[in-house]
Amino acid sequence: MQTKTVDGRMFIAGQRTWSRSAATFEAIDPATAEGFATVASGDKSDVDAAIAAARAAFEGGWAGLPPVRRVRILNQLAGLLRERRAEFAALESLDVGKPLRQAEDDVSAAAGYFEFFAGVADKVFGSSIPLGKGFVDFTLREPLGVSAQIVPWNYPLRLASRGLAPALACGNTVVAKPAAEAGLSIVRLAELAGEAGCPLGVFNVVTGGRDTGAAIAAHPGINHITFTGSVPTGIAIMKAAADNVVPVTLELGGKSPNIIFADADLERAAASSATTLMQNSAQTCTAPTRLLLERSAHDRFVDLLAQRIRTIKMGRGLDNPDMGPVVSERQMNRVLGYLNAAARDGATAVTGGGRSTSRELANGYFIEPTLLDHVARGSVLEQEEIFGPVLTVTTFESVDEAIAIANGTPYGLVTGIWTRDLTKALMAATAIKSGQVRINAYSVEGSIGLPFGGYKRSGFGREQGVEALANYTQIKNVMINFG
Repeated sequence: MQTKTVDGRMFIAGQRTWSRSAATFEAIDPATAEGFATVASGDKSDVDAAIAAARAAFEGGWAGLPPVRRVRILNQLAGLLRERRAEFAALESLDVGKPLRQAEDDVSAAAGYFEFFAGVADKVFGSSIPLGKGFVDFTLREPLGVSAQIVPWNYPLRLASRGLAPALACGNTVVAKPAAEAGLSIVRLAELAGEAGCPLGVFNVVTGGRDTGAAIAAHPGINHITFTGSVPTGIAIMKAAADNVVPVTLELGGKSPNIIFADADLERAAASSATTLMQNSAQTCTAPTRLLLERSAHDRFVDLLAQRIRTIKMGRGLDNPDMGPVVSERQMNRVLGYLNAAARDGATAVTGGGRSTSRELANGYFIEPTLLDHVARGSVLEQEEIFGPVLTVTTFESVDEAIAIANGTPYGLVTGIWTRDLTKALMAATAIKSGQVRINAYSVEGSIGLPFGGYKRSGFGREQGVEALANYTQIKNVMINFG
């Protein structure tokens, strides 16, 4: 990709545009710490313009468009994404730092969201309710209006598409706000939606920092907010939305336990755990970074996993290594802070444990893939989301103890369980407070149809699957007396 040609303008009412204030910031390649694009920094006036465009498009016909027309547009957008896979993957890899093949998978997943929700856009059914002779009563599921999509930096294209696809399928218009650290692919997606047939104003993107996001969350012209990100920011968005009585869908942090029983296929479980580190440098809210090992399997499993981790090759995302950098200097320093705490708290670094010492990677934000053993229950490392390539190990003696440890954080997003004993697995799965439980496999192709969301401080509402349609529609009841 010729980085000098990357367009950093936002997208409002079908047009690329700079901020009305002319404010900008630099997009940074996390592998080199060098700027590669000048990005528009939107303010309240840009937010006003984007929301006005979305409102006009909603009222001007998108909501009333025959659903089959939206089906065709979303399918067309999915097809264009697949055709432009290389372009989008290169932009995502440059912006986030992830290996190119992982970015390619993200583009395919984004296309999959549009295909899935295209398939249900004309199947948003209501129901009839019997009231007796002389009455007909039925429900309609109607779009909410303008949906704000506030998107994190770890999977910009993929997570934006997860919310955009059902919002558009149901007849809403959208204003997306990417994270300042990475989000250029979302602006490019908005352009592509226009090519696919989306009318002007249906899909708008305002780039910028926290103030931009705050202006969107507090705007009285918004009818719904989808946010993925940190718990503190999610709380702030809820407070802002409350002033306008606007519903929110929140997918927040995770501290996902990965429970390895002694009777599990330890080789498979170790391979899956190593993949956790390589996937976007474990900057993933669902990443099973909290390993819970049955004590009798501890030594064998730690040895297997450490061997795999030591083979991980780091490098610039565009060079397609096993693992890239973390997204920013700020994120790097945050993760290093946790690693310093590990040394103080008595945890042992089996492998890794700091910033990369490679001369070739010296300028980038590279952290060694790290396995920390003997992590104490209740410690900062065991309780808080590190969001970097760090796995922690805590041991347990019984199923009940494993369940207690798994439930012992404020989060409840995803849980992994590895055992050949399905009775044991189901006992744990039903007792653990987690939005998803994955047994003997942590990822699977075709998971878009599986409802996804959190318990506790991991958020509320469900995305993916047909359950996501509830986020983007409201129910109207119609009663007729014809007697």
